[in-house]
Amino acid sequence: MSDKAKDARERLVDALDSARTTCKRLEEKAIDSAKATDKVVREHPYQFIGGALAVGLLIGVLVNRK
Repeated sequence: MSDKAKDARERLVDALDSARTTCKRLEEKAIDSAKATDKVVREHPYQFIGGALAVGLLIGVLVNRK
């Protein structure tokens, strides 16, 4: 292979490693956020039911407006 091809391949490998690291970090952050959300919802279920009802009602009113 030529030097340009080797350099391009090295840059590609580095970019892929960086992307994998970023993806793994985002996945861990998403899992932690989901666990925290689950904990809060389990501690305050009625408040979240009321909030979901209010958001659903608001969306329904906005969709049916003319």
